[in-house]
Amino acid sequence: MESIQNAFENVQERRSALGRQYQFWVDRTIPFTNQRWMSFAGLLSVFVIRILIVRGWYIVCYTLGIYLLNLFLLFLSPKFDPSLEQAMRDEETEEGVLPTTKDDEFRPFIRRLPEFKFWYSSTRATVMALAASMFRIFDIPVFWPVLVVYYFVLSFFCFRRQLQHMLKYRYVPFDIGKRRFSSR
Repeated sequence: MESIQNAFENVQERRSALGRQYQFWVDRTIPFTNQRWMSFAGLLSVFVIRILIVRGWYIVCYTLGIYLLNLFLLFLSPKFDPSLEQAMRDEETEEGVLPTTKDDEFRPFIRRLPEFKFWYSSTRATVMALAASMFRIFDIPVFWPVLVVYYFVLSFFCFRRQLQHMLKYRYVPFDIGKRRFSSR
């Protein structure tokens, strides 16, 4: 019984050490934003090329697309929803509300899903989809044009709703066109 306990503890120690080493290497990628996204684009390209060459695993591809769409919408959304502003004003705390008038205090745009977590989740999902495309059990026969049309219709309605929300509450989730101040 004691040898089983020792073996279990050794496995846990080894797993913990591998987890720390993995986290060390993931943490080292944080400053390299462009390289991370280029590696993700390369990985996604490998997956798409694989799907096109083998002509299968369309349901895996569709699932990955829906998941990436969901992550992107979370990336575009503010952490604190301005549509709930009135309810928040009724309460004691007013933390996280976007300004609606000139007199309101400026609060910067904070994303619901930070960029690094967006990249990390997207990369993990793409690796899992690539791994799933290696096993025949995940090659479920479907009529893929229906999935493509449904994906584009879903994307259109989701992006339209997100754009209307952005216009209504006047926030821009990107730094494009924003004034930058240089330090001298």
